[in-house]
Order: sequence, then structure tokens, then C-alpha cells
Amino acid sequence: MARGAPPPRGVVTPATWPRDEPREERLLLLDPAARTWTDARFGDLPGVLGHGDLLVVNDAATLPASLRGRTEAGQEVEVRLAGRAAGGEWWAVLFGAGDWRTRTEDRDAPPVLRPGQRIALGGDFLAEVRAVDPASARLVRLRFDRGGPALWTALYRHGRPIQYAHVRAPLALWHVQTGYAARPWAVELPSAGRALSAGLRRDLADRGVRLAGVTHAAGLSATGDPALDARLPLPEQFEIGARTVSAIAAARAQGGRVVAVGTTVVRALEGQAARHGGRIQAGAGVTDLVIGAGHRPRVVDGLLTGLHEPGSSHFELLQAFAPRDLLAAAHAHAAAHGYLAHEFGDSCLILRAS
Repeated sequence: MARGAPPPRGVVTPATWPRDEPREERLLLLDPAARTWTDARFGDLPGVLGHGDLLVVNDAATLPASLRGRTEAGQEVEVRLAGRAAGGEWWAVLFGAGDWRTRTEDRDAPPVLRPGQRIALGGDFLAEVRAVDPASARLVRLRFDRGGPALWTALYRHGRPIQYAHVRAPLALWHVQTGYAARPWAVELPSAGRALSAGLRRDLADRGVRLAGVTHAAGLSATGDPALDARLPLPEQFEIGARTVSAIAAARAQGGRVVAVGTTVVRALEGQAARHGGRIQAGAGVTDLVIGAGHRPRVVDGLLTGLHEPGSSHFELLQAFAPRDLLAAAHAHAAAHGYLAHEFGDSCLILRAS
């Protein structure tokens, strides 16, 4: 479903704003072994998981990754950062005139830019186009006119959170952060962990459920270009620390289950395992792993995620954890029973019962 489009029948309605009480948000418990689902609340999570289980979260903070600018010819353009590239450069997706209030697929196409052309992003803050993707002129590689602390200052001064037309008002940067956010790597909110409040994390710890983190540069969820959308997710940067590797080993030794909080965590853990013969190791890198029905997870036993409609790239990833027909039936149940979707929506836990 296009970001900002009204939901067709049988599709979960998008949440239009962050809700005040995460514990009361809906949680669909999906057991792929029993082929069953159960309605619950997010606050029930400590009772669903057990001693020795491990939740792995994405601790990337969300950047103000939407920048308004003008080309040297005076054309309006929106720059949405898509992640870091080599040599201090950044990948970005360009949009034409308009803003987030217009549905993504209805946005004006951006002006066609060539390498060497510059975009003014406010004051004296400039970005130079270094390369244009041969398959989509929307996707470009940029070099900013400054680096280090001066670049971060300019991004936070001129940027705003990326958002879509289903959201009812402009978002502040704090709306798109998790309660454990650390380094600013993500261009969109790693939303699966948004409802894991400090109180809920304490309750999980009291139950013997451990938490560990990876840092993964969560990328764009939509670009407005069908051909480019079909390539999502793009390659994304990640880092896995030694403590997380030890926590995974400890969970395995105790007979616990490793539950990824969000699809970005799945990509980080499974991508790293694929590089090391199925074994998880500490380290950093870039993953281009696309996970789907044919992927057999080597590290992750279950997934806590949002509700993703059939046909989306996120839905394809879910098929590594549950069969398509079961996922589709559970999604239809969620649509019929008032669940909400997208980054501020309800959640689904795909996990075999202990």
C-alpha cells in the first residue's frame, strides 16, 4: 500500500499519530508451529516471553533526514537521506515540489540532476551530486560541503524527520526516537521497538528476559518510484558488538529464544551470519541481504515487528518466520479487528511457543 493512501478493504488502517500509552497498544501473537494467532496487548509481552529469552533491539537514533533545498536553477527539491556511502558521501532520494502531506506516489518528480550540480539546503549549507543511479534518477550520491561536527550541526539545524501523508501533523524529532536510541544512524524510526518503554524493559528484566542491541542504519520505506521501491531495502550499514554476541550465546546455552525487535535487526544478525558461515560474530559492515520465504534463519528464532501488508518488502521478510498463507490470514484478522499499522501502529510477535 502506498504511504498515505487510504487503506483498501482487508488492509490494516495506518496509525496517524504516536499514542500515549504503549502498554495498551495491540499485540498479535502468531505461533507459526501451531498455526494460531492470539490477540493481546503490548504490556503482556513480559508474560509471553520467558527466562533466558533475549530481545535484540536496534539502538540507532533517527536522523532529521529530510532536507529542503533548491537547485542551482532555482528548482525546489526535497532531499531524503537514504544512508551513508563510502568516502564520507551519502545516498539520498530526491523529490520534487511539495512535502509529506502529499502521498509519496503522487509527489512531483525531482529535477533531473547531473554529477557536479549542487543543491542549496539552507544558509550556506550545500550538497554536490557525485553520482546518479542509472536505473532511477531519484537515487543520487551526495557530498556535503562540510564534515565532522559541522556536518552534524547543519543536519540537525536544517533537517526534519522523514514522514508520510498518513500522519496527521508535523513530527518533532523526539517523536521518532526509541527510548534507548544511541548513535544517529537511522533515516527512519526503527519502529518495532518504539513501544518498549523503560517500565516495560524493567518488567522484562524482572522476568529474566535479557536485552541486547545492534546498531543498524534503518533506511527508507518508500521512494515514490515503483522501480526503486522494488529494490528496497537498499544496502544498509550495521555494527554488532561483542556483548551482543555473548548475549546470544548465553541465550542459546540456557535454551532461550533470540527475538529480533524489527526487520533491521534480522538483516543485521542474519547478514553477519551469512558472511561467517552461519556463525554470529562481532563486527561492522554493510548488509545487502534480502530475506524472504527461502531464507532459513540461523540466528533469529522470532520477530517482534509492526503489521506489514502483503506485497510489501517487509511482508516478504516475514515469510522467513511463518508461511505466507498464515501471515495473510493473520493480517486479515488484524484488519477486521481494529489493529493499526505503520510506524506508530500495533505490533505482531512471530514466535513458537516455549
